[in-house]
Formats: sequence, structure tokens, C-alpha cells
Amino acid sequence: MEAACRGAKKGGGTTVGILPGQDKSVANRFLDVVVATGLGHARNFIIAVTSDALIAVGGRYGTLSEIAAGLNLGRKVVGLNTWNIPGVITFDSPADAVKSALEV
Repeated sequence: MEAACRGAKKGGGTTVGILPGQDKSVANRFLDVVVATGLGHARNFIIAVTSDALIAVGGRYGTLSEIAAGLNLGRKVVGLNTWNIPGVITFDSPADAVKSALEV
């Protein structure tokens, strides 16, 4: 996620990190706002609820749970090299994925 934050900052965006643990010091240096939840994987639902759209990049089961929550909540879910699931709009280019996510 550091790379995503770095790109967002470079583009003039504000970055928010919703961390699974309680330690804010593990946040990457490109975050403007750090939210240390202490909720572990449950924070994935917070991410889905508070998002207008989600971009899933790669992924293990945590990414899968974010995708599932987003789709269940009716959020737009865009993917880059991630799970092949109905409802996820896939792109090969990060720029195309961001453009699509912003078209909410």
C-alpha cells in the first residue's frame, strides 16, 4: 500500500491509512491520516464501508474480504491482478483502474 500512497501523494491526493493494529508508527511515510484500529482483519469492513469505490491490487484473503464487503455493500470494485470474481472490473493499467474508480 505504500506504493499506492506514494502515487496518491504525487498526484496531489490526501492519503488515509486504516491500520489493522494499534501501532501508528508502522504506518508508511506517505500517509496524511493514520487510523490505528486494533481490529485486525475486521478493519477491512471499515475500509469497504467508508469507500465510494475500492481498488483491489493483487491480494490474499484480506483483499478477498475487502472485495466481498465492497460488493455486498454495492460499492464499485476495480481490480489489478487480483481475484477473478463477478462484479470486479479488472484493468491492466493502474491509471485506468484509478480513472474507473473515480467514475462513481
